Amino acid sequence: MVAVKPAHSDPRVRRNVAVLVAAQVVLGSQLPVTFILGGLAGQGLAPNRCLATLPISMIVLGSMLSAPLLAGLMQLHGRRLGFMLGAAGGGIGSALSALALVRGSFGLFLLGSLISGLYMSAQGFYRFAATDGAGEAFRPKAISYVMGAGLVSAIAGPFLVKHTVDALAPIPFAGAYVAAAALNFAGVWLFLALDSPAPPPPAPGSARGRTRMELLKTPRIAVAMICAMVSYALMNLVMTSTPLAIVGCGFGTSDAANVVSGHVLAMFAPSFFTGALIARFGAERVIAAGLVALAAAGAVALSGVALWQFSLALVLLGLGWNFGFIGATAMLAASHTPEERGRVQGMNDFAVFGLVCLASLASGGLMNCIGGDAVGGWTTVNIAMAPFLAAAGGALIWLVIREFPRRA
Repeated sequence: MVAVKPAHSDPRVRRNVAVLVAAQVVLGSQLPVTFILGGLAGQGLAPNRCLATLPISMIVLGSMLSAPLLAGLMQLHGRRLGFMLGAAGGGIGSALSALALVRGSFGLFLLGSLISGLYMSAQGFYRFAATDGAGEAFRPKAISYVMGAGLVSAIAGPFLVKHTVDALAPIPFAGAYVAAAALNFAGVWLFLALDSPAPPPPAPGSARGRTRMELLKTPRIAVAMICAMVSYALMNLVMTSTPLAIVGCGFGTSDAANVVSGHVLAMFAPSFFTGALIARFGAERVIAAGLVALAAAGAVALSGVALWQFSLALVLLGLGWNFGFIGATAMLAASHTPEERGRVQGMNDFAVFGLVCLASLASGGLMNCIGGDAVGGWTTVNIAMAPFLAAAGGALIWLVIREFPRRA
């Protein structure tokens, strides 16, 4: 009798995870540049301070619009092409953003941000690509390895900001965007080592999987999408406003970079054990822990505006995102067939980035136009989390109650 190797021992699966880890490290380092400087640069270029976070919203809008297209492309032609296009889009977008800062053009900066969204969308599929060909037991761990690689980018990104932000002085921030463009163009070549072909086309007359409407009516898929949307959107809502609030409360840009660095560390460091927690306790409990951490982040933020309160709130925010988003991703990945992969993943990321886009756009308005001063704006942003947390928590409780008889 011939022993069958578990799926995670497949050399191709291991190599693909290694490539995705490297891509997360190299290309992921640009995301702190976007979130630290996007609102500050927008505030300097925009004709109205209420539009300060619009560049970040345009990045997320680009991600939302390109997610279904990339999902379909990778379903037909494999992951490599989609990821290379994403990195190229990030390079072009960052280069245009740097040019916009040189020219002082808010419109061009928005265009560069929109094109940069192609990279952010492609990066969102790294976590799904890690599960291609992986066995059920290894799947959440593969997701965690790729997400955990963000720990390095969490350190490298703010370091990049601090050492390039004034590289093209007296033009603020332009040097950091040039550095981000270079990272993207270098990162394109990493994916030549990726071997993740498209799923074989279904044979004539064979099942092609559920329709999008049927997938949305599947309780576990619907709840996984809701929890992923809320976890990512609330993280983005608060993080987008954080540099504006910190600088508005009298601290410096370097202080904002340090706080965001701690936040991004908290987003990715737990990934080394999140997969093991999901395997042991189940995705539902890990998601619930994430929602509780997000609520705790809001409570700390509402308690005051000292630098330590900003730091602690953003660490809890990152931890909540990690548990909520990775837990939801694992739940979703276990709820569809290979034939449904493109439909489910494209639909999920379209919905996730759609709500994130609204959150990032609302962040600037809540911070600068509704809250009044920096303290009032920061308070308003964090109070806005409450109804979304209640909705996600309610959906998760409903799913657990609904499935309890079957599990018992």
